[in-house]
Amino acid sequence: MTQTLGIPGAGTVGQAGHHRPFGLLEELERPGGVFRDLGPNWFAAVMGTGIVANAAAFLPLRLPGLRVFATVVWALAASMLIALILAWSVHWTRYPERARGHAANPVMAQFWGAPAMALMTVGAGTLVLGGGLIGPAAAVSADWVLWLAGTGLGLVTACWIPYLMMTRHVIGAGDAFGGWLMPVVPPMVSAATGALLIPHVASAQGRLTLLLACYAMFGISLFASVIIITQVWARLVTHKPGAAVMVPTLWIVLGPLGQSVTAAGNLGTAAARVLPEPYAAGAAVFALLYGVPTWGFAMMWLVLAAAITVRTARRGLPFALTWWSFTFPVGTCVTGTIALAARSQADVLRAASVVLFALLVAAWLVVAARTVAGCASGRLFKPMTAAVLPSAG
Repeated sequence: MTQTLGIPGAGTVGQAGHHRPFGLLEELERPGGVFRDLGPNWFAAVMGTGIVANAAAFLPLRLPGLRVFATVVWALAASMLIALILAWSVHWTRYPERARGHAANPVMAQFWGAPAMALMTVGAGTLVLGGGLIGPAAAVSADWVLWLAGTGLGLVTACWIPYLMMTRHVIGAGDAFGGWLMPVVPPMVSAATGALLIPHVASAQGRLTLLLACYAMFGISLFASVIIITQVWARLVTHKPGAAVMVPTLWIVLGPLGQSVTAAGNLGTAAARVLPEPYAAGAAVFALLYGVPTWGFAMMWLVLAAAITVRTARRGLPFALTWWSFTFPVGTCVTGTIALAARSQADVLRAASVVLFALLVAAWLVVAARTVAGCASGRLFKPMTAAVLPSAG
């Protein structure tokens, strides 16, 4: 039996709208249509762009212009975030029923995790890269605002979306996909990026509270992700990859894996100045002994996801916003590898981080270019298309 679900941002080629200068938004009936179906999945573009900047900032490679490149990309991500927030405000104002309807869609609802992660990704970039432009104090303040907003929203989605799945969404046995991780990964992003803010907390109790909160959020995301990854694996084995447009979401599995390695590393570093012994040393040991095995599984999944993607591409892989799944999850693997390399001083991990970063940048350039083209024509702003996913029952 099959169940028809909406696929976010796939776009369709329908009748072109009125002729406009340079063909801009020619596939929309009217320019205002860009706001009509603007779902939370659009924030994945901010996540994917921001992680390029953050990874470049920590890359164990000293290249002329690398810092400038990272700063420019961060500024681009920040600009995209501001533009999307404004556009989404218009969407909620003009089309409130459609905006609320995203949570009722079993596929689109998963991408409610994207806005939270977009806020925190840009916030971390502001802390690391923005000080030279807006001043160190302003960078810290901006990161606090973005981290608190993203963390609050992320904790809501981590409970709200699974609740909807358990009580309201109609989901078949074969409908599990990588997007199910999107609502539960934000707390892990909070843990990884919150660790960077710990040194900026004035009181000792404040630093301890933030550290423990980050470890708690690490657990929220880790255990939920393990459950979901198991379901995705089972679905792939029993129901195969399914609709081509959803295949890129397999890469999302790398997100909680790479981000958890990053979080463990950042928290291990922060714990050295917060926790008493032997717990400070234990946090450092955990960062390495948890990080390396998890990194190994992430590399295995990367190979599997790449093989399935290549196999699907040979048969036709239509461009959709799901292609942004090729960016942020890989970026978390880059930052996780960098953290492991710094802690272990292993040259092989330093080299691996550079190779993964090259893959990230290549994917980002391709997806960003395709997204710009899709936005220019208006195709990506068209209503969701339907895809048929396998479902038991």
